[in-house]
Amino acid sequence: MEQNTPIDSLDWLLKTRSGRQWEKIGTQKRAGVATPLFSLFSKKSLGIGEFPDLCLLIDWCSQTGMRIIQLLPLNDVGYDFAPYDAQSTFALDPMFLSLRELSGVNPAAFNKELSQLEKSFPTGKNRVNYGIKQAKLNLLKTMFESCGWENCKALKKFQAMNRFWLRDYTLFRVIKARYKEQSWQDWPDEIKFREAKALQALAKENRKNLFFQEWLQWQIFEQFKRVKIYAEKMGILLLGDLPFLVSRDSADVWSKQEYFKLDLCSGAPPDMYFANGQNWGMPPYNWEAIAAQGYDYLIERLKYAENFYHLFRVDHFVGLFRIWTISRTQNDENSGVHSVFDPADEGSWEEHGKRLLDVMLKNTIMLPCAEDLGTVPDCSFKTIREYGIPGMDVLRWIRDWDHTYAFKDPSSFRPNAIATLATHDVTSLHAWWDYELGTIDELLFRNRCRERGFDVEALVTRLFKPAHFRRGRLRWRREIESQEVLLSILGRSEEEVRDIIGWYRETYDEAIYFWTWIGLEGRPPEFFDACLAEKILEQINRSASIFSVQLLQDWLSLSPAFTNRDTREFRINFPGKISSKNWSLVMPFSLEALLQNPDNRKIRAINERTGRIQKEKGTN
Repeated sequence: MEQNTPIDSLDWLLKTRSGRQWEKIGTQKRAGVATPLFSLFSKKSLGIGEFPDLCLLIDWCSQTGMRIIQLLPLNDVGYDFAPYDAQSTFALDPMFLSLRELSGVNPAAFNKELSQLEKSFPTGKNRVNYGIKQAKLNLLKTMFESCGWENCKALKKFQAMNRFWLRDYTLFRVIKARYKEQSWQDWPDEIKFREAKALQALAKENRKNLFFQEWLQWQIFEQFKRVKIYAEKMGILLLGDLPFLVSRDSADVWSKQEYFKLDLCSGAPPDMYFANGQNWGMPPYNWEAIAAQGYDYLIERLKYAENFYHLFRVDHFVGLFRIWTISRTQNDENSGVHSVFDPADEGSWEEHGKRLLDVMLKNTIMLPCAEDLGTVPDCSFKTIREYGIPGMDVLRWIRDWDHTYAFKDPSSFRPNAIATLATHDVTSLHAWWDYELGTIDELLFRNRCRERGFDVEALVTRLFKPAHFRRGRLRWRREIESQEVLLSILGRSEEEVRDIIGWYRETYDEAIYFWTWIGLEGRPPEFFDACLAEKILEQINRSASIFSVQLLQDWLSLSPAFTNRDTREFRINFPGKISSKNWSLVMPFSLEALLQNPDNRKIRAINERTGRIQKEKGTN
C-alpha cells in the first residue's frame, strides 16, 4: 500500500452513528478536488460542462491520486443560474446534458444543429454564456419529438420510481413557461393554491410538454448514473452538494406549501460584516408538518440523490439546529436585525438537529458532510463529533484567535473534517496570498472610522500603504510596528477602538504567521509562485483531517502557466454582489489538456508523500 501515514487511528469513525456510512466507503485518508461542473469543458462539450465530462475529471483524479470529486449543486435553477437558489431540490438542470450522448437518440441525425450550437456557444471563454440553456432546450425538444417514447421501458420505470416529485416538478415547469417565468405566487389563485380541477385541466392540455420535461429528467438520470458507475470502477467518490434551503419560487414550495413557513424568510443575524443581518428570501421549513408525514420530503430527496453520489454536503449545516427567521412584513434595511431563531428555545436546538440527522443516516447510505462555517452554536461541533460527520476546516480561519493569532498546526485539525484552503465563496489560494493576506477590508475600515468621527482619509494615509497597493484591501505600513504606535496615531483609548486593535493583531503579521505555518524561515515573498503552492498544498494534505479537498484552481496553482492570471477575478462567487461574474467561471483549458498537464506528477507526488493514496479496486 502506497502510504506513509498511519490511518488506523480513524477507525473510531466506524463506531459513531454514521458508522454504517463509513463502512461503505472506508476510513482511509483521501485527497480530492472541488469544482462546479459549469467551470469544466471538453472537446465534446456544447457551451458548458456536461455530465459525461465528469468521466474525464475522474480520469484526472485517478492519474493524480485523488479519490474525491466535490461538485457544486446541479439542481435546476430556472433562468437565475444561482446554484444555491434552485427551483427544485430533486430535478437536475438539463443545461448539463450532453446532446451527443442521449439515450435512444442518434446524434448523427442532428449534426447540422449540433455544429451550429458549437459555433454559437464556443467553450473555453472566461465566463459561461448561459444562453446555452435555452438553445439546448430548443434542440432537445426537436430531438424528443423525432422519436416515439411512449413504450420506452426505462423511461416508464423512471417515472414510476419518482412519483413523489416528478409530476409536480414538470407541471411547475410547464406552468412557469405558460406565464413567462412569473413566480407561482403571481399565478391565478386556482393554480397558485393547486385546485384539483385546474391542475387536471392543465395536465390534460399540456400532456406532451409534461412528457418532454419527464424525458429530460430521465435523460439526466441516465447520463449521471453512468458517471457514478464509472467513478466506482475507478475508485473515486462523488460528493454532491444538497442545498439546505430552496428558492421560494420553486416546485418544492409550490407543491408542498404546508412544508414551509411562507410568512417568514431565512437569513443570518447581524455580524461584523453585515450590520443589519442578511435576508436570503428563502422560506424556512415547517419541520412539524414534515415530521407529521414521516419526513417523506427529506427521505425522498436523499433517495434520489443516492443515484448519483456517495457523499453529500449539507449546505448551512447549522440550519438543522436553528435558522434565523425574518417576517416578510419587514422589508426595510433593518429587517435582519429584529428577528429570531427558529426554534426560539436554544435548549431544543441540539435535539432538533439530531432528530434530522437520525432521519438522514437511517434512510441513506451516503455519508453526510457538514458545511459548518460562520457563526456556529456549540451543539453543532458536539453533534458532528458524536455522529462522526466530517465538518469543514478552512485553513485561513483555523487560527489561535484568543491568544497568538498563529495558524494552527495541521495535526490539530479535526480528524472528522474536510481540510481545505478555500471555498467557492472566497478567493483562491493565489489571490488570497497576493491581495488579502495581511490586509483588512477597506470599506469596512472606512465605515467604522467614519462612525467614530475620524478624519478617514488622513487616518488611512498614515496607517496603510499607498492607494496603488490596495485594490479594496488595506495593507499596514511596516512602521506601525506595535499596538502602542497604532493607539498613538488613533488618539483614542483602547476601549474605544477595540475592534481596530483586533484587526491589527489579526493581520499585521499574518503573512509571517502563515510562513511559519508552512515551516519556513525568513521573510515571506510578496508574490505567490508555484513553489510556494507546492509547499502549502503538501502542508494542508498533512492535516489530521480524513479528507483534504481543494478547489481545482488551487491544485492548478502548481503550474506557472496557470498562475499568470488576474486571480482576483478568477473565482466562483463574489458574495454580496449581483454580478454576471458569479457562478460563471470557466477553467482556462479543456479536460483533455488537464490530463496532459505535466504538473499532474507534482500533484500525485504530494498525495503520495502525505499518505493520501491507497490502492483501491473500486467503490461498491
